[in-house]
Amino acid sequence: MKQIVITVGEQTFKASLYYTLTTNMIWKILPVEGSAIVWGDEVYFEIPVSVDQEPDARADVRVGELAYWPVGRAFCIFYGPTPISSGEKPRAYSPVNVIGEILDDATRLRGTQSGAAVRVIRDVIA
Repeated sequence: MKQIVITVGEQTFKASLYYTLTTNMIWKILPVEGSAIVWGDEVYFEIPVSVDQEPDARADVRVGELAYWPVGRAFCIFYGPTPISSGEKPRAYSPVNVIGEILDDATRLRGTQSGAAVRVIRDVIA
């Protein structure tokens, strides 16, 4: 299983990645950095990857799931409801390719401000 470390501002999270075409494309370009855009309880940032929507792409996601948004070419971290959620569960603006999940408490991201530094690196497993 591939694992990554995500840093958002001063917070660090470990995450595991699923085996997908999108994941493989993202893995190849790591490490990657950007500035957070906050949309409800979602942080996302543009990355230099262009992948089409996969057949199992979906808009309804779970707290802690990681995704790639093909429309915005963005890496997404969901940690609660977004402006288009109908309840407490996250909902992406449009279908996303789900690529993994945070292994820590993703709700710690609440309070993140747009513009925060985001970095995603490969986890070195000893």
